[in-house]
Amino acid sequence: MPIRMQEENGLLTVFLSGDIDHATARPIMLELDREVAKRTPGVLRVDMSAVTFMDSSGIAVLLRTWRRLQETQSSMEVTAVPHQPWKVFSAAGLPKIIPMKAL
Repeated sequence: MPIRMQEENGLLTVFLSGDIDHATARPIMLELDREVAKRTPGVLRVDMSAVTFMDSSGIAVLLRTWRRLQETQSSMEVTAVPHQPWKVFSAAGLPKIIPMKAL
């Protein structure tokens, strides 16, 4: 699975890599759900610097995780978004909802 995590002082950083598409989105969502429920981070940072491709399934991954974090009063930020995923997020208006920065 294209996901790795690191936790430090209430900050959980999730490193995504490879393609995020229909085939990989559900396992990523389930893993993020488990980790958010288990750790209840104050802040979840999603590092996308190693993502090579993303379709609209990536939007679903981030929105679902963001909603889960809202329920626990936690926040989320997305960093190092490569050009192709940034175009998908921008077209959907996601940067207006979730704080994110392009690579």
